[in-house]
Amino acid sequence: MFSRAAASVLRSQQFGLVLVLLVLGTALTIGAGSHPDPRTGEDVNNFLNRYTLIQMATDASAFAIMGVGATLVIIAGGIDLSVGAIYALAGVGMAMALRAVGPMDPAVTVLLGLGTCLAVALVCGLANGVMIIGLGVHPFIITLGTMWILRGVAFVISRAESILVPEALTAVAKAPLGLGTALYPVPLLCMLGVTAAGAIYLSRTVAGRHIFAVGGNVEASRYSGLNVPRITLGVFVLSALAAGFAAFMGASFYGSATSSDANGYELYVVASAVVGGASLSGGKGSAVSAMLGALLIVMMRQAIRTLHLDQNYEWIIIGTALIVAVVLDQRGSKFLSDRLSAAR
Repeated sequence: MFSRAAASVLRSQQFGLVLVLLVLGTALTIGAGSHPDPRTGEDVNNFLNRYTLIQMATDASAFAIMGVGATLVIIAGGIDLSVGAIYALAGVGMAMALRAVGPMDPAVTVLLGLGTCLAVALVCGLANGVMIIGLGVHPFIITLGTMWILRGVAFVISRAESILVPEALTAVAKAPLGLGTALYPVPLLCMLGVTAAGAIYLSRTVAGRHIFAVGGNVEASRYSGLNVPRITLGVFVLSALAAGFAAFMGASFYGSATSSDANGYELYVVASAVVGGASLSGGKGSAVSAMLGALLIVMMRQAIRTLHLDQNYEWIIIGTALIVAVVLDQRGSKFLSDRLSAAR
């Protein structure tokens, strides 16, 4: 039984991603060189040090949190291109609401900020889901349109200004939690929490299994009695709420919100989910793999900085990784289909 479990782990998507992360991390550690630590005077590796690792986790947290939500949509056979715009509108809405209300107790400020972000995201997710179901238009078109609409609304209501958020929010997002100054683990903990919640939801709940069923075969799901419109609406709402929570963390951590926040995050979020093994044809994906995909993308960005390569290579590398992941997924699906046909 142990050997069977070990073989299952070795064949899993997560093991392959962890292996790639370890290989890339080892190569970067060897090739990065070192520098003297200004605090202690000791030589510190330019890549393998706690500041760089936590900074990478902080950078990956927004992609991973939004990636978990996007993975639900992709498993159900859809796609959500509006997550970056929802992030921007939720952050701007929160900052403007808190500025309008004025000084309050810090705990109330945090709760109001989080509630505002989630409320704005909920409305956006409902709008996406209702239009996709009601108009019968592919999610790609609807969310492409709402991406521009929501970004435009954020631009208009904020007048393209950067709006500061209360210090109470930044104090929570940058709480050192005993790790010392310049180390902020809260985004990392939020990323792990959302990933764990997503993994449990997908693997341990009936609703999670229904999402896989709809993505695997929507017609069969209808005939089996599943409420496909409600499931579709649910995944777009959850995707939007993930973006709203990421906006709360992002605006709190950086201390401000603007309409240009999360510009281009759609690529990173979809890439995180797909590189993590989610199939754009639906029925396949996992929250843990989406988080590992986000970490891999951020590590590739860090490799460019650490090795002092041209920053413009970032888009080329991420785009290439996305194409390679999709091709491997299609080849893997074809191989599995051929094996099943041969076995019959």
